[in-house]
Amino acid sequence: MIQLQGISHAAIKSERLMPWSGDLDGMVERRVIRVLVPYSRTLYFLDGPEQRGIAYEMMRDFETELNRQLGNPHLRTVVAFIPTTRARLIPALEEGLGDVIAANLTVTDARSQRVAFTTPLGRDVRELLISHKNAAVPTDWDGLAGQTLMVHPDSSYFEHLLAVNRDLAARGKAVINITEAPGHFETEDILEMVNAGIVDYTIADTYLATLWKSVFEQIRVHPDLVLSQGNTIAFAVRKGSPALKDALDQFLVTRRTGSLQGNILINRYYRNSNFIKDATDEADRARFLGLVDLFRRYADEYDLDWRMLIAQGYQESRLDNTVVSPAGAIGIMQLLPSTAADMGVTDPTVLEDNVLAGIRYVRYLKDEFFNDPALDASQRLLFALAAYNAGPGRVRQLRQAALERGLDNNRWFDNVERLAAERIGRETVQYVANIYKYYVAYQIILEQILPLDSPN
Repeated sequence: MIQLQGISHAAIKSERLMPWSGDLDGMVERRVIRVLVPYSRTLYFLDGPEQRGIAYEMMRDFETELNRQLGNPHLRTVVAFIPTTRARLIPALEEGLGDVIAANLTVTDARSQRVAFTTPLGRDVRELLISHKNAAVPTDWDGLAGQTLMVHPDSSYFEHLLAVNRDLAARGKAVINITEAPGHFETEDILEMVNAGIVDYTIADTYLATLWKSVFEQIRVHPDLVLSQGNTIAFAVRKGSPALKDALDQFLVTRRTGSLQGNILINRYYRNSNFIKDATDEADRARFLGLVDLFRRYADEYDLDWRMLIAQGYQESRLDNTVVSPAGAIGIMQLLPSTAADMGVTDPTVLEDNVLAGIRYVRYLKDEFFNDPALDASQRLLFALAAYNAGPGRVRQLRQAALERGLDNNRWFDNVERLAAERIGRETVQYVANIYKYYVAYQIILEQILPLDSPN
């Protein structure tokens, strides 16, 4: 059985599934502190069995310090990490499904009524407008009236933008069009889309803007366009856990921005990351548009979402039919000749036949391995895509393992993907995540340049 910081998954499973609300003394008696974290390539992620990320390292160090203070060299109190979407962080804490939120939340009045925030990890944080370098630069927020801006609906940015819109509407002006990012997107994902030119504007905290502008060269930070200022970033606990808060307060002083350990973590996770390829440069966009009709025709024939499949084709080969992998996979959909033959295609080097065989194979995976009435159509497709990369038998095993772990085995994101990260590594997780990100990007592009007369 895989061990997580000295405690078995079976033990953690029971802790996860049984709501419990108490303070540090009860956690020490139970020997576990449950940490709610958003699954993020910087805050918390799995790479095979290894847990990584800023939040992980901070709370792992807190575990070490707490046990040193308790004098527990053997019967240790452990920290168990529970990846949770941002929409569920505070509700899960309130419901007793976790004890700490390690997510760099902005302290707001509304949130402070529900949770107790720790000593700040960052102070005097401003929320700034971020744009693509070619987007029009407004002189004030009135200049964004009628423009589209993407943020996460559960962020403080969203709350503050609604206040701007109320002011614009009161003065008879057009409001800002706020596009809600998908639930599992983090600010870094939205900044990546701005960098690619898919989204013109977003909002980011000062420290995020400063860190990511050195990575994403196509974004521009506008320090004079401040959505909100004087903000504080912190972790959070239940209001009924004052002893836990006190212990975290004393520890986090050594991990906040500007501290030696805090700066080491920032440099490790923000400055040395590898990022997905840009799916929307001009050559790629032209190739994409030239293949729309082909993907649309065959996907419609097999009742699949063609935008997801063309996104898969980009992930596999950048939509380049001349690509041959070292393992002998061919063309846009990177099919082995034997797989293409099983799908009724004799020459996968032919563009149309390669796309047809790939789409048939996705349909086959969906029907033969994920024809479960408990799965909705979108989840069946996500599982089929995962199986395309990792193999259908393996993904079915992951679903069963997720069920045994107390996760929702009918959902890929934030559930079965966790087992994939643990047992396979990041490849399949990143494969599906990238496809979904390209899919979101293509939806936005198509709304701008193509009539969508078919839901598929």
